[in-house]
Amino acid sequence: MERAATVQDAAAASGWSPRMLRYLEARDLVRPERSAAGYRLYGPAELERLRSLRALLDETGLELAEVASALRLRRDRALAAAVDEWLDGVPEAEGPALEALRWEQERSARLLRPGQGSRDTVKERAGAADAAAGPAEEPAPALHPEAGEPPA
Repeated sequence: MERAATVQDAAAASGWSPRMLRYLEARDLVRPERSAAGYRLYGPAELERLRSLRALLDETGLELAEVASALRLRRDRALAAAVDEWLDGVPEAEGPALEALRWEQERSARLLRPGQGSRDTVKERAGAADAAAGPAEEPAPALHPEAGEPPA
């Protein structure tokens, strides 16, 4: 039986730094055994997994986070189903947030009409767009600097 490699030995053999080996373990991409004292021990299978992970990243251009996400989706079926459902069709937003977004889009469209002149003209149009939208919400009262209370 081949001797298990320590973190330092595994780093030298695989090209990953000791810090990255700990990161890979935290992301569950590699699972080294532990000694009785708690030290990480990398056997031939773990060293090959480290080498093949490096090759996968080099060949595909993937990032470690992407591989970790793929592993998480494979292991957590409920998460995978939720992501699939979202990818199949994002439900439309509703309510005040959607109305505010629509208002901003319409305002931007009015401001960015082609051939509308100088920066001053854009500022004037912004003021007109704000006026056309109606009165703004009343701002929250400023706190009195010493008392921490709204001014009377």
